[in-house]
Amino acid sequence: MADTILKELNASKLFDLQGVVAVVTGGGTGIGMMISSTLVANGATVYIIGPKQEDLDRVANTYNRASTRGKIHGIEGDVRLKAKAKRLADEIAKREEYVTVLFNNAGVGGGNFKRPSEATAAAFVAEFFDPVTQDIFDDTLRVNAVGAYWMSLAFLPLLEKWKVSDDAVARKFVPQIIMTSSMNGWTKDSATSGVSYPYLFSKSAIGHFTSTLAHELLPLGIRVNGIAPGLFPSEMSIKKKSDDCGVSYIPSGTRWGFEIPAGSTGGTRVDIGTLALFLVANHFVNGETVLIDGGTLLKHSSSY
Repeated sequence: MADTILKELNASKLFDLQGVVAVVTGGGTGIGMMISSTLVANGATVYIIGPKQEDLDRVANTYNRASTRGKIHGIEGDVRLKAKAKRLADEIAKREEYVTVLFNNAGVGGGNFKRPSEATAAAFVAEFFDPVTQDIFDDTLRVNAVGAYWMSLAFLPLLEKWKVSDDAVARKFVPQIIMTSSMNGWTKDSATSGVSYPYLFSKSAIGHFTSTLAHELLPLGIRVNGIAPGLFPSEMSIKKKSDDCGVSYIPSGTRWGFEIPAGSTGGTRVDIGTLALFLVANHFVNGETVLIDGGTLLKHSSSY
């Protein structure tokens, strides 16, 4: 019996994702690519969603040439829009019988602003009101929070089909929606968000949506969990185009407006990848958001 137990608990068996079908919004760069590439490395078929088909094809081709197990497919789509979410679900339904896991990962920064230089109402208005446009708020909330609502509901039929499938692999993994929120959904120090209230609002919203949707979907047996990253290298964090592998790099010695105990170069693809694998493989976690911030919120006031 002991040998059976040891085989069952071997990492290569626990995280063998062959047969798994995943959808990752914003999956071609940054944290999304960290998730996508981890899933592909372990045998999954992954659909990455992004705004430009050309960019998606380039990064998908790069990984597909190197992969001996999983496969990446890119589909252009705007997650902000209800009709586009339905189109994406319909398009994937033409190619796949079901979806195992949907990662609502797409996100944008909501602008970076300056803290007032003096403690006067006029200074606060000059920094927190005058430069913040309605468009910044609208776009940030639609991409980071509202889009996750449209995508989650549009993909429920495909997730349900995974649950009722007779495939052996469907008995191994429970269907799930995983949200990428942020430590900034819980921070009390706006410096950790680049002093961006649109971004703070949107990430607070997605954090609450994670637990609420998990409760709502209990009758369907579809789990909902979240990842709350701190600083990770991405096009959003360093404001620079990623390479053909969808990878961004934070130069050594980069200074931020907040303290990261684990180091100023941020987290790595291994950090995010191992967390993604854990959530996909674990049946017993539901309605939770896992903070992965290198200890940042241990230094900065938060409600986490």
